[in-house]
This record gives sequence, C-alpha cells and structure tokens, in this order.
Amino acid sequence: MPLPLYLLAMAVFAMGTSEFMLAGLLPDIASDLDVPVGTAGVLTSAFAVGMVVGAPLVAALARDWPRRSSLLGFLLAFAAAHVVGALTTSFPVLLATRVLAALANAGFLAVALTTAAALVPPDRKGRALAILLSGTTVATIAGVPGGSLLGAFLGWRATFWAVAALCLPAALGILRGVPTGPVTRGGTGDGAAGPVARDGKAGPVTGDGAARPVTGDGTGGPSLRAELAQLARPRLLLVMLLGALVNAATFGSFTFLAPVVTGTAGLGELWISVVLVLFGAGSLLGVTVAGRLSDRRPGLVLAVGGPPLLVGWPMLAVLADSPVALCLLVFAQGALSFALGSTLIARVLYEAAGAPTMAGSYATAALNVGATAGPLLAAATLTTRAGDLGPLWASGLLVAVALLVALPVRAALTPRST
Repeated sequence: MPLPLYLLAMAVFAMGTSEFMLAGLLPDIASDLDVPVGTAGVLTSAFAVGMVVGAPLVAALARDWPRRSSLLGFLLAFAAAHVVGALTTSFPVLLATRVLAALANAGFLAVALTTAAALVPPDRKGRALAILLSGTTVATIAGVPGGSLLGAFLGWRATFWAVAALCLPAALGILRGVPTGPVTRGGTGDGAAGPVARDGKAGPVTGDGAARPVTGDGTGGPSLRAELAQLARPRLLLVMLLGALVNAATFGSFTFLAPVVTGTAGLGELWISVVLVLFGAGSLLGVTVAGRLSDRRPGLVLAVGGPPLLVGWPMLAVLADSPVALCLLVFAQGALSFALGSTLIARVLYEAAGAPTMAGSYATAALNVGATAGPLLAAATLTTRAGDLGPLWASGLLVAVALLVALPVRAALTPRST
C-alpha cells in the first residue's frame, strides 16, 4: 500500500480522537465555562451534524481544488479550530469551533476517501479504506483514553492542544507524501490517470468493472450535476442505508458503554478506559481483516459477520453483569461492527464510482448519519425499563433491520461481473 495512505490515516487518527474525546471532558468544560452539562453536550451534537451536512457541501466546493492543497487546507483549519477552542473562555465561541472543526473534518475525510481510492488499483479500494479507517480505530484504542487521562491531569484545554499538535506531523506528511493534482481527475494525482489510459479512450473504472469514457481531452471529469445524479441509483442508496444502520448500531452502544461498565458490571471507573481499548482493538482487527476481503468478497463478509453481530448485542445486554463476558463480547462486537461497517462504506465508493469527487462525501455522510442517529436512538432507551442496557438492545434492533433490508437484495451487495 502507498505511503500516503498511512499519512492520511495519521490525520484521521487526530480527527477521530477529537470526535470522540468530549465524552470524558463534558463535565469539566461545563464547569469551566459555567454552563449546564446538558448544554455542553450540544458540542457533540454540533460536531456530528456538521459532519453530515459538511461532507457533501464542502466536497462540492472543493471538487476542483488540487487534492494536496485541499487536504492541507482542511487539516490546518481543523487544527486552528482546536487552538481557538483551547484559548476561548466563551461557550458560543467553543461551539463555533466545533462546527468549524466538523466541517473541516468532513471535507478532509471526503477528499481523503477519494484520494485513497485513486492511489490504488480499482479492485483494492476496500484495503485502502481499511488503512484509512484504521486511524479511527486507533483513536478509540489510544487517542480517546489518552485524551481523557490528559484532561483529567491537565484540564480539558490540554486535550484540545494535543489534538492540534497531532495535526502538524500529519500535515507535513501530506505535504511531502501526497501527490498534487485535482480531485476531479480520478487518477493518482501525479498527472497520470492511474488505471486509466491517457489517450482518452478509457475512463475511470466503475464499481461494475466497466470503464467509463472520459470527457473532453481525456483528463476531464463529470459535472457536479452528473455526480449528484448518482444518488438516484438504487444500489448506491441501498449500501448507504445499510452503512448508516450498521454504524448507528456501533456508535449507539459505544457512546453509552461507560454506564454499563460501572453500573451493570460493577467495575471501577478505570475499567471504562480498558473496555474502550478492547472495543478499539477489536475494531482495528475487524477493519484489517475485512479490508482484505471486502473488495472481492463483500457478500462473504456480510454473510459471515452479520448473524453473530446481530446475536452479539442482545447477548452483551444479557451477560453484561459478568466482567469477563463483557470484555470478551465488547472486543468481538468491535471487530464485527467495523468489519461490516467498513465493508459497506467501501461498497459506497464502488457504487459511486461515477462520482469521483463526491463519492467520498457520500461515504462520509452515510457513516456520520449512523454516528448521529445511533446515539440519539440509544439515549432514548435509557429512560425505558432496559435502563443502561437499552442502547445494547437498540443496537441489536438496528442490525436486525439492516439484515432484513439486505437479505432480499443481497445480490446488489456483490461486485458486478466484468
């Protein structure tokens, strides 16, 4: 795999840390800025909504920019937002920095996904995506627990400074390692057309293995209207829906694991970090293994991983009072969740191959619709008789819906024959 993929994953690690770190910092932020904890929680919602809205919007605005300039600009804007956030004493300003950071994150991830796909042969998009998303899984293993500890010892502002600092080596790596070139060309970014012939006779390879003719002189890309028209394709909408459902299940339970650990399982607060690390380690394993299968055998990943993921969430709810079972199942669910989730997001890139500059934003939107809706649905279950275990049951229901939707149209989830 090309070195630039790992440099992009480093930036995704910093952004993933920022996205999830507020869970352990909200009480301190609320106290420091003199607002209720519930009001401080708006910071998390603002970031998630900014990601969903920002992905297609920013990708559309940046579609003709050189990809290296786009990635650098988004990353530096993300870092600057955290610097301002670390310095401000105003909650409205901090809220504005979270929206700006979300927009920058959305733009970066949308461009990074299309860049990752362009850096590898057409049949290795899944592996490229697995490397990119490993930044998020490593963030759950090291970044989020580390940020919580840093905030506990040095205050929440130190965590914001740390995230900004993490962006600097990633920015330097992108500057030196990511080739120049516009995002719209669908090639490698170095002026070559990647897997496409440069004589204008062949175009980018689509998700069905066919080559599309390119426009004009062989270097142009489709118009924005043509790329947006891809959203009318049933196969693309299907995989986006399934990706959102699986990721909603994942983030719904992940967000509320802490009360399960300290309440149902009766473990100390230090075990929260341990359980989060186990979930992150499982997710890293899942995305790595799935990355090797999702390009050619996505149906196999879904068929093998779907049923145990469905059974695993209610099983975790039933056995959560056993610390050993809790730890084992959290690891397994992390692996299965990210194996299926990353496979479905990779299928979005394949199905949106006719939208070379917007495909990454469609994948980002599907991922973050799930990341936004899942915790909201899970939070609603906390006031039911299920209590702290409600999110686990909700996750099982979301996976069941995904499998019921996928079962009658499973042929649409497999690569088309060339």
